[in-house]
Amino acid sequence: MSLVVFSLLLFTYYSVWVIILPFMDSDHILHTYFLPREYSVILPGIAAVILLLCIGAFTAVIMWKNRKPKKVD
Repeated sequence: MSLVVFSLLLFTYYSVWVIILPFMDSDHILHTYFLPREYSVILPGIAAVILLLCIGAFTAVIMWKNRKPKKVD
């Protein structure tokens, strides 16, 4: 249950950050609770690279464990 709540909070935070914040004035009090706008692209990009690296490493480990030795005639 806590993973669902965390995901919902993260989705809400990111949605407000990316969709609503650009239309508000720069001096609005809501801007103090968010990182600079550049990070809204950088952080998901880094997360995507880490995810792809983990998937690649998992695939490599599975393929390495399931390989069969070559038969020598």
